[in-house]
Amino acid sequence: MRKAVLAVTSLLFVAGTIGSNIGPALVDEHPLPMLVLSSRNRNLFGSVPFTSPVPWFIIGFLRILAAGIALFFVGRWYGDRTVRWVEETVGETPAIYRWVERAVDKAGGFAVVLMPGSNVVCVLLGHRKMSFAKYLPCLMVGIVIKLILLRIGGDIFEDQVRSFLKAIERYQWWIVIALFGVSALQARKRRPLDPPVNDETTGN
Repeated sequence: MRKAVLAVTSLLFVAGTIGSNIGPALVDEHPLPMLVLSSRNRNLFGSVPFTSPVPWFIIGFLRILAAGIALFFVGRWYGDRTVRWVEETVGETPAIYRWVERAVDKAGGFAVVLMPGSNVVCVLLGHRKMSFAKYLPCLMVGIVIKLILLRIGGDIFEDQVRSFLKAIERYQWWIVIALFGVSALQARKRRPLDPPVNDETTGN
């Protein structure tokens, strides 16, 4: 089960990287398949003018939920090294991670209500041994709030979104190539997260 969850997490990460990178090229013509790959904020926001609310909400909700559940259990089962691996994967500064860790320790489940799409928050709550029965409803509420706000924002700024995508249309595939280049450079710096060889290495 642990290896299966790790495999799913890795698959979601790869799909998310691909979806984020090709987002500028597909957000207007194939928004729903793009959201299946990656429901990051910019993809959710940018796809609002080109999608109906119901499928947008369903796909966005399930995609974020799947990642949140997988990351929670990876954090619980693989211990502190998972937190360090996620930090390297996301690529933020150490100061931001320390701030997030303090916020999670103080806010508990409320942290995932505020930041349901944060890989670090989901992993940390699993690592802190939060009850899954408490974590899941907090995650779901956070996702719903996030999607409502992004949908409203996308509707308000629909004209600006369309204008921006129109402006980059000529260069969209060059942008995609550049984003994949950045991802490749970041991947060279990451250490793989391998399954532990026994329960002792997981902290159980």
